[in-house]
Amino acid sequence: MTQIFLWYMALICEICVICGLPIYFLNVHTSASPLRRRNTLDTKFWQDKRVFITGAAGLLGSWLTAELVALGADVVGLIRDDVPQSLLIRTGTINQIIIARGDICDYATMNRVMAEYEAEIIFHLAAQTQVGIANRAPISTFETNIKGTWTVLEAARHNPTVHGILVASSDKAYGPQTELPYREETPLDGQYPYDVSKTCADLIARSYAHTYEMPVAVTRFANLYGGGDLNWNRLIPGTMRSVLRGERPIVRSDGTFKRDYIYVRDAVYGYITLAEQLARPDVQGEAFNFGVSRPISVLEMIENIIALSDYADLEPIILDEVEHEIQDQYLSSEKAKTVLNWQPQFSLADGLKETMAWYKAFLGPGTGG
Repeated sequence: MTQIFLWYMALICEICVICGLPIYFLNVHTSASPLRRRNTLDTKFWQDKRVFITGAAGLLGSWLTAELVALGADVVGLIRDDVPQSLLIRTGTINQIIIARGDICDYATMNRVMAEYEAEIIFHLAAQTQVGIANRAPISTFETNIKGTWTVLEAARHNPTVHGILVASSDKAYGPQTELPYREETPLDGQYPYDVSKTCADLIARSYAHTYEMPVAVTRFANLYGGGDLNWNRLIPGTMRSVLRGERPIVRSDGTFKRDYIYVRDAVYGYITLAEQLARPDVQGEAFNFGVSRPISVLEMIENIIALSDYADLEPIILDEVEHEIQDQYLSSEKAKTVLNWQPQFSLADGLKETMAWYKAFLGPGTGG
């Protein structure tokens, strides 16, 4: 049954790609279909809303852009580098939005885009997101994640049309803590380059909110996964590609590190839900955790992925070479649930099934792509 299901899902994914349809149209038998979830959103709020998304070609940016276009928003997407395999391009969503090219650290570009397109809502997603790259090249990470954040916020401060800014922080901003799960009142204590960059961006965003009374909110998401992530160094994309090819997956750590994982469609739902409520005084200037609150180890995640493949006897290769990463990280999302009425709609099993189907279609016949 698993093989038949994956083949069927892969076929639908491939049809979506060929026809230029956003992949979120994929309809599977999960607890939350896209249509049902979209009915919980305020379509009138988004109709003709002028939205500016930094990092529009990234994993989250691609999915969020597609959903906002479907809700009727007028989207301007900031792209720095051309990535032909980006989901934004593969689905044809790029042809439905305005593209602005530039660097988030360039104040003149940020100010021009916000002013000329009269941005109302800003989703600041652009970032250098790779922990390994941050450890090897911290300066570029600090430039993008810290300077980029204050540049976007400063430009927004001088553009009167802007009435909502959502800034992407991360669970990594909390740093190593003795008490888990992380809660929003947990002090931010990033220690390694990527974690520090997110701690700083988080604090800067809330500083702008409180100092200038700007409508800013900060998101701290758990580890994001979903179709369209082509960074093969990440656990889920890399493992899925390996097992689809019948190869043993590589584990950089010792496999015991625990993380919380959230499916990209739940993340999109979280961003849109938060944006719709950003005018509330109890939301402005606040940070919100978004996760599933069900941490699993790296090895457990790999076992889940292998179970979805045709190669149940695969064993991972454990390198145990990771340095400067936090052992265990997971979030409490109780604040998002009580204040925003948000909660994840996808189980890990459902999210992984959809994601595996996407990679099977993307990698092509024989999964040798």
